[in-house]
Amino acid sequence: MSAKDAPTHLDLAPVALAQGVVALPGSKSITNRTLLLSALARGATRVTDLLDADDVDRMREALVALGVRLEATAAPRELIVHGTEGAFATQSAKLFLGNAGTAFRPLTAALALSGGTYELSGVARMHERPIGDLVDALRALGADIHYLGNAGFPPLAIGPGRLSAGDAPERVAVRGDVSSQFLSALLMALPLVTTRSQRAMAVDVIGELISKPYVAITTNLMARFGVHVASEGAQRFVVPAGAHYASPGTLRVEGDASSASYFLAAGAIAGGPVRVSGVGRRSIQGDVAFADVLARMGADIRYGDDWIEARAGRALEGTTIDALAIPDAAMTLAVVALFARGPTTLTGIASWRVKETDRIAAMAAELAKLGAKVEAGVDSLRIQAPSRIAPATIDTYDDHRMAMCFSLAAFGGATIRINDPECVRKTFPDYFATFARIARSSPPS
Repeated sequence: MSAKDAPTHLDLAPVALAQGVVALPGSKSITNRTLLLSALARGATRVTDLLDADDVDRMREALVALGVRLEATAAPRELIVHGTEGAFATQSAKLFLGNAGTAFRPLTAALALSGGTYELSGVARMHERPIGDLVDALRALGADIHYLGNAGFPPLAIGPGRLSAGDAPERVAVRGDVSSQFLSALLMALPLVTTRSQRAMAVDVIGELISKPYVAITTNLMARFGVHVASEGAQRFVVPAGAHYASPGTLRVEGDASSASYFLAAGAIAGGPVRVSGVGRRSIQGDVAFADVLARMGADIRYGDDWIEARAGRALEGTTIDALAIPDAAMTLAVVALFARGPTTLTGIASWRVKETDRIAAMAAELAKLGAKVEAGVDSLRIQAPSRIAPATIDTYDDHRMAMCFSLAAFGGATIRINDPECVRKTFPDYFATFARIARSSPPS
């Protein structure tokens, strides 16, 4: 569908019940990390259950432009990635990465340490999202990176740098309190240095590391490719001497735990049961902790190895939630707060301000349209549910999670208009069709 043919809005009629089973799309975080690690590895990797969405398209396009061979198979959502052993065939390229942070930050690090000449750019919002802390760390390693616009932000020009093995330092520092993607990007790229230097490399984290579970995803996947990162709490990570990536053969992408949050919330709000498959108690994704928060608020939550199920339990109660580890899923909690007794306070969400939009400001504005009383802080949001949810037109700010979160307001008895519903293409193109399948006006016969 072209941009001019995309619908400008979608009206969601009031919904009384949520019930059904949802097969989740693949995790964006796992998909893009896996594609890059496969490209950097020795050997070919068969990647199954890939996410099919815009952010992944940007990573795939970039890898192809860098000379990586991506081989489609007869199976849907499957690719064979032919690894380069850390040496991209194309040493000069201009890459457009949209608003895909999971592509932009890791590729910046990998290309800065690979020795080529590249330009990386994105949409206007990506050029407002900070990257200076990652650039500073890479420059300390000898990388040659220049800002093509505002200092500290994309677009970037990357040169060959001063990356001789003998001069490689034994440690580098990076801030952890703006985005965990800076640390993840650095860790994934460091084997390009340690394999040449034959010395271990330590990364010291400055300040508190936010979104720790996303770094755990990174180190888990690196281990599957043969690089085992040692850690001392969340303040130091060590990539071993001589570390290099080798294909694990086949790697399956888990279902997306952030996407699971919308459907689990629907089950908790509107009766259920709603079961999501593709993610469960064995998940490597931190956002599965969202289900535990729902249980604290009163939902009935059940787990399997590869599924989670939610249904209404006792009446939902507002609470205070430290969301530092689950910033994406916490957006869903802000809308769940519309159905809770008493105020709900989300803390530790300063990273929302540097996401696809300023999510604290956007969430506060749209919740208020529905009748909620909202107090926004520097890193917090306090929501008091209205006595009755008001019909509203929700602006989505070109942010996929705004669109998906606010679909849940339709369980409040009012018609909800979602502007620019196609923004969900970023991570979940079929979201609204999937939502319609579990949203029922009455129990099935």
